[in-house]
Amino acid sequence: MQFGLYAPLPHVTVGSPEIDASVVGALSPLPDGAVDPAYALTRDVLLAADRAGFDIILFAERHLGADLEAWVLASAIAAQTERIKAMIAVHPGLWHPMMVAKMATTLDRIAKGRMVINLVTGWNVEEHRMFGGDVLLGSEERYKRAEEFVDILRGVWRETPFTHKGEIFDIEATELRLKPATASPPDIFTASRSPRGLDMVARCGDWWFLDYNKDATSIEEVMDGLRHSIATMNERAARFGRKMRYALNPFIAFGETRESAAENALKLLTPRGPNVDMRKLQSRVGPAMKTGCVGTPDQVRAQLRAYYDMGIEFFLLKFVPTVSAVEEIRDEVITPLRGSRGAPKRAIAEAH
Repeated sequence: MQFGLYAPLPHVTVGSPEIDASVVGALSPLPDGAVDPAYALTRDVLLAADRAGFDIILFAERHLGADLEAWVLASAIAAQTERIKAMIAVHPGLWHPMMVAKMATTLDRIAKGRMVINLVTGWNVEEHRMFGGDVLLGSEERYKRAEEFVDILRGVWRETPFTHKGEIFDIEATELRLKPATASPPDIFTASRSPRGLDMVARCGDWWFLDYNKDATSIEEVMDGLRHSIATMNERAARFGRKMRYALNPFIAFGETRESAAENALKLLTPRGPNVDMRKLQSRVGPAMKTGCVGTPDQVRAQLRAYYDMGIEFFLLKFVPTVSAVEEIRDEVITPLRGSRGAPKRAIAEAH
């Protein structure tokens, strides 16, 4: 059982005054000697997560916004951590695979083999055009590009020179004279919902962020949807001679009851000030709160164990990013659910 968190960035974070301050001041110079408030928060929270036993940080990527650039931010943080992995979101429509292969290898060697990729096929046409890319509106072409993108990454990480002749990319005897820090290539995480996108996941992903029914009205409905998604993906992956691993994005909050935990979470999440955007709050957090990880610590742990027993190994947790929240999750979730060597209790019992 592995646990992750998002690096605090404007487009994935709600309820944080530091992120709000960073956005407000993004178009103005910083005071002499000051660092961006978002970076200060990110550094403090993610170093605390490293100490607390979290396994992975997702550095989401958005260029058309006040977000700090994902690769630069990840490099700054990874150089200061000891065990947590850096997962960088990558849009194939914005980067050439050779450039990503070089940046990823560099980060992997700086981070002592602690770099993974989150492959995002993209949808924001305006952002792609503004930053020199192409979102590719045809789904077949977009997903084919993503598959070739991953083939090239793995190819140049594995051998030099490397040649790829595909429908989208054509590279001849290209050389990457720097290899990843470990013999096993970095993992590829991805998410997709369409039938063609699911084939892409099955063909080239190592981990899939699970699809589930966002309109579900009960935890049981959510779990039924997840079981169906896992079964369907297992069949797809088997057709390509592969086996998939599974991840989930639950929102996590604690209270004396489920109701009080939800109330506490909403108080933290509700935007302040004159520019309240409840639609943003609902779209970012609402579906994740349906996964049943809002309640007493015992209820949250029981729900995570139930998901783990279904085959979900990685939980990318959503919460208001503070050092105290990281420490609470350490005490109430990570430490109780792990044995002396970091394995889930169920796995330890089975080993004996």
